[in-house]
Amino acid sequence: MSDRIQMPGDVPLAVTTRGGLAENEHRGRICVVSADSGELLESYGDARAHAYIRSTGKPIQAIEPLLGGAAEAFGWEDRHLAMMGASQRGHAEQVAALEEMRERAGIPEEAFAFRAVAPANAQSRDEWARQGGHPRKIYHTCAGKHLGMLAWSKLMGWPLEGYAEPDHPAQKRIVARVREWMGAAEEETTVGRDGCGIPVAAAPMWRTALAYARLACPDAAPDEAAARAADRVARAMNRHPELVEGPGRLASLLLADPNVVAKSGAQGLFAIGLRKERLGIAVHLSDGSEAAWGPVVIALLEKLGGVSEETMASLRARYPRTFLNDAGDEAGTWEVVF
Repeated sequence: MSDRIQMPGDVPLAVTTRGGLAENEHRGRICVVSADSGELLESYGDARAHAYIRSTGKPIQAIEPLLGGAAEAFGWEDRHLAMMGASQRGHAEQVAALEEMRERAGIPEEAFAFRAVAPANAQSRDEWARQGGHPRKIYHTCAGKHLGMLAWSKLMGWPLEGYAEPDHPAQKRIVARVREWMGAAEEETTVGRDGCGIPVAAAPMWRTALAYARLACPDAAPDEAAARAADRVARAMNRHPELVEGPGRLASLLLADPNVVAKSGAQGLFAIGLRKERLGIAVHLSDGSEAAWGPVVIALLEKLGGVSEETMASLRARYPRTFLNDAGDEAGTWEVVF
């Protein structure tokens, strides 16, 4: 490994057991931050090591298009704002909302910067295949975010071609807004390319937790107009939780609780904001998977509170402590170790 690659100080967060022995260890980092003071209240692993904000940044990346008037100009409603913060998976309701956004804004599907794909959700993909479907750009998980950027660029008179490039005015303003919302100085961040092609910022991971503390508590954000725009997206995500990711997805289960703002990101990142508790939480798994999100998040919320009994019951049902083998027998358990 190159000496120039900086590795974060990750720690064990959860293990799976089988026959009483630890079989798999899931390492990572966790941090909890106050919305009011911006103070790092609790951490496991190196919360100051950098992490790319990835798709947890979508509600923040939506701020500039909303401040620019894209929703009003094109008649976008609550469900469309939810899609701006979404990582959609090709469910029929998600695709329908995206098509409405695209048609109302007059954005051609070929304008998207990414390639055509199949729906990400297995059931939706199977139905798509049975019907002889073809890959489309509208199925991309980041289509809602990109529609916000494209519609705003059209409204501002900026070229749609190259809208995902770092030197495009849309991306310059969005990256600056993400930095400001995270409270991160330019020299504190690194900008790379996200999976969907746009610039994405990396900052000390605790700043992602701070960003979600501010999403949950917009009165703590530094810019009042930006706070109102971010709150519009976050509340829309709460009102349409299954549009944001999909049935059974961790973020959608949490967003059904009005006290919670939550979103997954690629490569193991998950972020939560708790309104009444005025806290932000970020979790990152070293291996980039989602496997341990459920048990880790349940353990954190059992400790911190912030969700209803109904929400906690839905989480435990979706992510049980024990897991079964293919014969339907108990095979092992999840154990949280942080």
